[in-house]
Parts: sequence; structure tokens; C-alpha cells
Amino acid sequence: MEILKVENLVKTYGKGENKVSAVDHISFSVEKGDFVAIVGASGSGKSTLLHLLGGVDRPTGGKVFIDGVDIYNLDNDKLAIFRRREVGLIYQFYNLIPILNVVENITLPGDLDGKDIDKHRLNEILDVLNLKNRETHLPNELSGGQQQRVSIGRAIFNDPAIVLADEPTGNLDSKASDEIISLLRQSNKKYNQTIIVITHDMEIANEANRVITIEDGKIISDVRNES
Repeated sequence: MEILKVENLVKTYGKGENKVSAVDHISFSVEKGDFVAIVGASGSGKSTLLHLLGGVDRPTGGKVFIDGVDIYNLDNDKLAIFRRREVGLIYQFYNLIPILNVVENITLPGDLDGKDIDKHRLNEILDVLNLKNRETHLPNELSGGQQQRVSIGRAIFNDPAIVLADEPTGNLDSKASDEIISLLRQSNKKYNQTIIVITHDMEIANEANRVITIEDGKIISDVRNES
């Protein structure tokens, strides 16, 4: 089942001689349950692409469909609601709310929607992320690896259509990076969660079942690894 469809996506900055195409007529689709790594050199356009896929930035042209919804056909308010419900975002620097504890950060998307908290799912996620003894801790009381685990929990808690991760191990040491790679793979397998990761880390790329390489805003390689 196709969960993401990208049609002729373009993002340009500047005009005339100063015009730069950060994303240059990109098209591809992703099936539900895929684990996709998008790789490329710094400045290749991969982070811009991720922001466009997640509805964080609007494209100059083209379309993005998530679970059949043309997200850029939504106004800003509806897009913000859709993004909160259907897109899980994991950032390099965690982006946790400093005054909220572990549980409050993980359940924040549901709280913003006024939903009752699914205690069973919360406990399962806390267990998977090895955060059962950290529920009431604030972000500044956690290690970098623990903060990133909370970020992953927040991203998957609402069972979004896709999870987008922007260099999720870029701010971690090798041990914590290995843990995060393992957790991303586990959430992909355990929950059939569709995950798209922007990364320089070839360990993550090797864990993905598909690797898309970006150069100068274009896809130059799209390889599936079924092993």
C-alpha cells in the first residue's frame, strides 16, 4: 500500500542569477512499512526534501500525498493539524519541551488533540525505549541518547502515517547512535511504522530496506535492499 507519493517536487530560493534549486523535480513513492534512508553530501537538498515531505515547508511546485491526502492543498491550520496527527518528526537536537517530563513529551501530540491517553501503548513504548524508570524526569535530567529515545516515542505515539527523522544520530556518541539505529529498526518491524531517515550515517543506511541518494537536488540513485 502506497503511503507517500511525491510528484515533481520543486523548491527554489532566490531569483535570476541567484536562483538555487534545493529540490529539483523529484518524484518517488513509498510503501507502508518501508524503512527508507535518504543520503547525500551536505548541501545536496536532502534536509529540504524532508521538510517538504513533512509539511514543515511549502514547495515552489509539485505535490506531496500522505495516505492519499494532498497535503499542500490544505490551508496552514489544517496542515498543522494533519502534520500533528499523521507525521512523526525526529530531529538531531531532540526538540523536547523543557518543562515537560518524559511521559508528557511523548504524549504531547495526543494531548494537543484532546485525546485520551492510550495507557497500554504508552507503557509498551516506554518499555521498548527503556524509559520505564525515567517517566517523571525532565529533559535536562536525561542523557542525549535518552532524550532522543523520548523524541522517538513522541514521533511514534500517535501511530502516524510516516515518521521522518533528520540526522537522528548526528548529536550522539557511537553507543547511543547504535541504540537509536536499533530502536528505529525495531519500531519499523514491531509497529510496521513507515520511516524515512535523512542521514550521513551509513550504519542507518545499511539498516534501511531502501536507500535514495540525492545530489544537487535530484535523485541520482534509488536502491532497494531486501536482505
